[in-house]
Amino acid sequence: MKEIVRNLTRRKLRSFLTISGIVIGIVALTTMGALANNFNALLDGGAKYYASYVPVADANSNGVTTSGVLSVDKADEIAAVPGVARVFPSIGVDAKPGSLQVVSLGLPDRIVSYDPAENQYSALKTSFASGGDVTGSGQIVLGSNFAAEFKKKVGDTITLPVKPADATADFAQHAYTVTGILKQTLTAPDTAAYVTLSDAQQLFKESLPVALQVNFDASHYVAGFDVYGTPGTNLDQLADRINSQVSGVKAQKPSKIIQALVAGGALFTEITTAAALLALIIGGLAVINTMIMAVSERVREIGLKKAVGATTSAVMREFMLESSFIGLVGGVAGFGLGFAVTTLINATLPASQGSIFLVTPGLAVLCIGFALGLGTVAGIIPALRASRLDPVTALRAN
Repeated sequence: MKEIVRNLTRRKLRSFLTISGIVIGIVALTTMGALANNFNALLDGGAKYYASYVPVADANSNGVTTSGVLSVDKADEIAAVPGVARVFPSIGVDAKPGSLQVVSLGLPDRIVSYDPAENQYSALKTSFASGGDVTGSGQIVLGSNFAAEFKKKVGDTITLPVKPADATADFAQHAYTVTGILKQTLTAPDTAAYVTLSDAQQLFKESLPVALQVNFDASHYVAGFDVYGTPGTNLDQLADRINSQVSGVKAQKPSKIIQALVAGGALFTEITTAAALLALIIGGLAVINTMIMAVSERVREIGLKKAVGATTSAVMREFMLESSFIGLVGGVAGFGLGFAVTTLINATLPASQGSIFLVTPGLAVLCIGFALGLGTVAGIIPALRASRLDPVTALRAN
């Protein structure tokens, strides 16, 4: 080890610049990897959630430009379909209507209807960091990011929806008592607030234009239903049965939703990883250049070692260890710097957005291991060149 350090300090600036190339590449890999980890955690939570139920909406709804309503009576028709275990009505509104959503990897704040019994059926289980479920009107459960954004705890009062700057005089708000704060899930529940169905229906009515509110009985309508199947039921087939047996509704196949989520996650990971690998390749070329220069400068030293008995494998091992050490130092320093950068950025983000970087032990192993491997591979050619030097020729070199 002492000899490796001594050799690297012979040309301090060159060694520093070479290690810096590795550091830059690993910082890029750490930040891009952490970004992909967070994005995939969000998608994984969504995939886990959608894998356990069939979402049912109005037949004319596309979930983007149109979102119709369904009569609550449709729940009975859906429940009669073979294979249905439980049907939960669902309706929600934006917590901050009229506000622009800043570019984010997270989800917007929503106020949605909530039935504690649904947690028994959903694959995405939620649990409380403090407090408990809503038990009646005027109560609310907050997701972890939602609670942090509004700085609320159990027992506090929160007024929602947030009144936009251009709100009309008839804009309605309601005061809710916080009964519980959910633990962080790294997915949709973190940015949600949960109220009773009747409270959510009232909020939906008040979000409509005034002309439509007059004759609209909110208690008769919901945005859709979450349908859970009996044990062993194929949910895609259940969706087909609902579509064929219940008129005016559109049941989505969970597999289609999950495929879209998985494809999105894979594409995002490929893009971020490619960007980081490009930086690492440049760093690897710098290591090769440094080690070739080191061989050229130490020809007589190599010749002397071989003349006094050093084997070809020993010379090769020396240069391989040196290049591996460069990779290891660059990897550790790069990951440390990348971790510091991602932690700092996460700390400065608004609470409503939550974290956008997720650094995991697996990412640490990947980054440092990749840097070590890169240094080792980059040293192969220079090490072979050094090990094959003829000692007589090397000793005659200037």
